[in-house]
Amino acid sequence: MAEEKIKSPTMKKTPAAKKPQKQKTATHPPYFQMIKEALMALKEKNGSSPYAIAKKIEEKHKSLLPENFRKILSLQLKNSVAKGKLVKIRASYKLSETTTRTTRQQEKKKKGLKKEEKEKKTTRSSSTRSKKTVAANKPEKKRKTKKARQPKSIKSSGSWKAMKASAA
Repeated sequence: MAEEKIKSPTMKKTPAAKKPQKQKTATHPPYFQMIKEALMALKEKNGSSPYAIAKKIEEKHKSLLPENFRKILSLQLKNSVAKGKLVKIRASYKLSETTTRTTRQQEKKKKGLKKEEKEKKTTRSSSTRSKKTVAANKPEKKRKTKKARQPKSIKSSGSWKAMKASAA
C-alpha cells in the first residue's frame, strides 16, 4: 500500500484540447461613424443629446446593434471627446471643427468625382455640338441698375432741424 500513488489536489491535470473560439465581429459600422452620421442628420447648432444620438442610430441600424448598445455608445462618446473628435457642450455632443473640416473635404471630393463623371458622359453624347454654339444660343439676361438710397436718418435729419428752428 505504501507503493500506491496518492492523488493530491495540487497535481495538475493534462489540459484537454480546446476548441478555437470564434471572435465576434460587429456587423454594424464603427461607433464613431454612426455617431457622426447621427450628428450630421440632426444638424443641431449647440450639439445633440446622447438620447437623440442613440435614437437616430437605432432608427438606422436597429437590427445590427447589440443589446448593450447604449452603454457602449456612452463610452464611445466619452472616448471621442478625449481624442478630440467630439466637443462636449453641457450635456450635448457635437463634431469638432477638425472633424467637420475633414468630412466636408471628403464630401467635396465625392461631389467633384461625380461631376467629372457626368461631364464625361455629357461630352461623349454632345460631341456633335460645340460649347460655343450652345453659349451663343442662350439669350443674355439684362441687369437692372438700382438707385442708391440714402438712409432714413439722413433724409429726415433736415426736417427735424427746420421744425426745431420754427418752434423756437
